[in-house]
Amino acid sequence: MSSPSKRREMDLMKLMMSDYKVEMINDGMHEFYVQFHGPIDSPYHGGVWKIRVELPDAYPYKSPSIVFINKMYHPNVDEMSGSVCLDVINQNWSPMFDLVNVFEVFLPQLLLYPNPSDPLNGEAGSLMMRDRAAYEQRVKEYCQRYAKPEDIGAVPEEKSSDEELSENEYDSSDDAVAGTPDP
Repeated sequence: MSSPSKRREMDLMKLMMSDYKVEMINDGMHEFYVQFHGPIDSPYHGGVWKIRVELPDAYPYKSPSIVFINKMYHPNVDEMSGSVCLDVINQNWSPMFDLVNVFEVFLPQLLLYPNPSDPLNGEAGSLMMRDRAAYEQRVKEYCQRYAKPEDIGAVPEEKSSDEELSENEYDSSDDAVAGTPDP
């Protein structure tokens, strides 16, 4: 059996080689961010979340800590802290699972099948049980406000357009920048 540090390394590399953007924190393998896209068949579709993952020293024998950084409107996600209430991560974790399972199976399942009867966000849970359409509308509003791809760098081409300007464009005179006054 491989050591926890070898397994952590393998799982992290497997996640990095998949379709997820991974950003390391403090050059270690214990903490990192992952960009997570809302599932297609859900009101979260189109949203992109930055998720902080912390791997304990005993990983994979102890579950990773998963926290949404940008706001998420969901009965099983605490709106203020971003903590996730998901049995498979919190209580039923198994060393058989890996990081790719978290992002390809567990989190999509959480968003596709919320559990409003055991909420971390009571308001979201009660709204979902009372008025599903209003709940889904609120989810979409949160996606528009807090989970736009450009807000977390999911679309680097748009972010880096300033870097592509040539030196000549920066050397323009003040007159050229001001342009002509409006009539």
